[in-house]
Amino acid sequence: MELYDYKIMLVDDEPELRRMVKDFLVKEGFRYVVSAGSCREARAVYQREQPRLILLDVMLPDGDGFGLLQEMHKESEVPVIFLSAKDEDEDRLHGLGLGADDYITKPFLPKELILRVKAVLKRVYRVKEEDKESELIRLGVCSVDLGSGLVRWNSARENVSESSKTKAQELTLTAKEYAIIEKLAANRGRIVTIDALCEAVWQEGNYGYENTLIVHIRRLREKIEEDPSHPKYLLTVRGLGYKLI
Repeated sequence: MELYDYKIMLVDDEPELRRMVKDFLVKEGFRYVVSAGSCREARAVYQREQPRLILLDVMLPDGDGFGLLQEMHKESEVPVIFLSAKDEDEDRLHGLGLGADDYITKPFLPKELILRVKAVLKRVYRVKEEDKESELIRLGVCSVDLGSGLVRWNSARENVSESSKTKAQELTLTAKEYAIIEKLAANRGRIVTIDALCEAVWQEGNYGYENTLIVHIRRLREKIEEDPSHPKYLLTVRGLGYKLI
């Protein structure tokens, strides 16, 4: 089965959000997306459709997503990604502790959700995606997988502090970090101007985002550079922009 053939069920009590999420999942290429607006409706849709992934709101009009997940996991270990306006660590940890595969707080960027959905499907069903996003960017002992949005380290970093060496060997890119490195990788070895990067990240317009871009560049370097203070791969071209080498 191909990645885009896996049926996805969205459970959320906001009709507009259900329509929006379904639209950009379908636009991305997912062929089968079903939805429900309550726990009761979700139970019926789940039994009828047998989805392979569930996007589940925590707060529902006739119950909560935590209890619904427990019910569904009595029948099968269907992967679940929580979508919630509650971003407290306690709720996140509770959801993950119940067996959820991911937890995304609202509001979220469409690209972020797509990346998380693909990552869970690939991990759970070991499905491979045959498209341009499967490109692997190798940066020394680090690699960036554009298909999953993951940064992987093959060995411990050298010439950095002890605290930095203890960082996880697999790191997840945020949606904005992904947009930055995707744009840089598409122009590898060439200068990408600040305006072009801002346009790639904040598509509605780039005015006033220059300082925010610097923050995201710094955080991205912390994930992909052995020594973020002395980058070797993501370089600043003073007065112009950045380039990935």
